[in-house]
Amino acid sequence: MSTHDFPPNHDNDLFLAAQLAAVQARVAQAAARAGRDPAEITLVAVSKTKPFGMIAELAAAGQVDFGENRLEELWEKVDEAERTGLAGIRWHAIGTIQSRKSKQAVGPFALVHSVDTRKLAERLSRDAEAAGQRVAALLEVNVSGEESKHGFTPAGLLAELPDLLALPGLHIQGLMTMATLESEAEATRPTFQRLRLLLDEIRQRFPQGDWRHLSMGMTNDFEVAIEEGATIVRVGTAIFGKREMG
Repeated sequence: MSTHDFPPNHDNDLFLAAQLAAVQARVAQAAARAGRDPAEITLVAVSKTKPFGMIAELAAAGQVDFGENRLEELWEKVDEAERTGLAGIRWHAIGTIQSRKSKQAVGPFALVHSVDTRKLAERLSRDAEAAGQRVAALLEVNVSGEESKHGFTPAGLLAELPDLLALPGLHIQGLMTMATLESEAEATRPTFQRLRLLLDEIRQRFPQGDWRHLSMGMTNDFEVAIEEGATIVRVGTAIFGKREMG
């Protein structure tokens, strides 16, 4: 791997491993504060726009789960992993998916995080059935109420759940949300609390479902998310660093 694959001012192959270890330590500390087992929490390294060499380096350091925003880039990296013999990666589709591209979300993925409409859920289920698969998915909820955010409203999701749970090509495994970007991580806590409380209500009302996951928290707020019950956190910058533009 050439040094230009790495963030600026870090020209050694130990940078990514050290960054990963630092984030893993922060995950463990946040779990301890909440009285949780760190093993309950999946760290997804968000590798969007990052070269495949960085993924290979992190995989060598023990990172298993990687998330991509764009389906096209996700498939490119899946193919490159196959070509280079890099096995054991669990790929996560974490970005918004246009319903017309639902077929691209059916593949060798551990989890699709961003099923944000009934239309997408129905198309994804249909495409999965046609491919002889069942897609593991999370339902995205806009608990912050921010207009720029995608997802079901909490009330809308509760109304749609009976039909969503009946879709044969989807294995719904929990909820996901995107918090508002705040300068202070603590400001995101109410958003994460609302998603956790919504999941608690859903577990009571729909006990037949598989409600194992809460995907919430990114670089700026993942520790707060863990304290509020996240089972999956999606961390990019804190692992990969910022890349110089131009």
